[in-house]
Amino acid sequence: MKFSYAMLPDYPVAESLASIRLADELGFHAVYAADEPWHKDLWLLFAAAAAQTSQIRMGPSVSAVTLREPSLIAQAAATLDELTGGRADVVLGSGNFGVLAQYKMDWTKTKPLTRVKEAVAAVRTLLDEGAITRDGEFYSYDGLFTFARPVQEHLPVKIGAMRGPKSFQAAGELSDGVHHALSYSRGAYEYAVENFRIGAERAGKDWESMDIGAWVVFATGPDSQAAKEAARSMVGLYASAMPAEQLERNGVDPKDMEPIVAAIGAGDLARAIELTTPDITEKLSLAGTPDEVRAKIEREIAGTGVNHMILAITDATLVKQFTGRDVENVADVDTQLRLIHDELMPAFK
Repeated sequence: MKFSYAMLPDYPVAESLASIRLADELGFHAVYAADEPWHKDLWLLFAAAAAQTSQIRMGPSVSAVTLREPSLIAQAAATLDELTGGRADVVLGSGNFGVLAQYKMDWTKTKPLTRVKEAVAAVRTLLDEGAITRDGEFYSYDGLFTFARPVQEHLPVKIGAMRGPKSFQAAGELSDGVHHALSYSRGAYEYAVENFRIGAERAGKDWESMDIGAWVVFATGPDSQAAKEAARSMVGLYASAMPAEQLERNGVDPKDMEPIVAAIGAGDLARAIELTTPDITEKLSLAGTPDEVRAKIEREIAGTGVNHMILAITDATLVKQFTGRDVENVADVDTQLRLIHDELMPAFK
């Protein structure tokens, strides 16, 4: 099992760079960040981190193809790959529903899976060949070329999938892996992996050798309640992007989430947090002491086919940034990185 750090680059840049350096020193597989306007620009941040690290991979998880044109994703990824000496990864998705709403986009009318499939093909072609001619429903090119070339012979391009079987099957068939965000139950991961396997085998691939990642809201530390309170502060913000069928696969009734989502939509984060019960927090996060989170990984995720834990670390600074709440006794990012290295990684070698 690989372990990666999913960061929200909302800290001072110097602090984010220091955390990336620490993750590199501790042997984390990768550092990922969301490519969306809510946060600082990940491409610039990772470009700065490239010369300060030696082994950790880096890139977007995910980059939204509704907002960033695929040819520009390919250009940025190839440039980052050169800067890092061949350590870039790319995960593509249709976009955060909340962000798209702020652009006045109705995601249900964007044909998200078709867009992602076309984008994967476009990015793959430009990375491999440096030029592209194609006519698609969303992305068309006539001899477009780029001199931005990756160092890796095959820079990985993966799909971020959350919803129905077709998205997981497309990831297996058309890309180099899947990052499945915001699931925490064995049933949800068995569903995702089974459909990923179907797609990979359709394309004649060895699915078990591919990247199958679990992107989870995460908080750990010696104070179990503090870690869970930090996670509770963020669960509603993340869960508001979960489709109803995914909530059900994680044991949550979508009707129970409706007042939380409504409060978030109205800008009343305090009310949304108040409505997020400990039961919902437990079902929609990975939080607690290292022993508690290790046990949940063993119970719900290990053995399903997932081979990559992608931990969206939550600390007091992040909670304050997003919600304005002060949560005491929560371990900071660097402390959590060390705890993951010391307590979790050895258990899943």
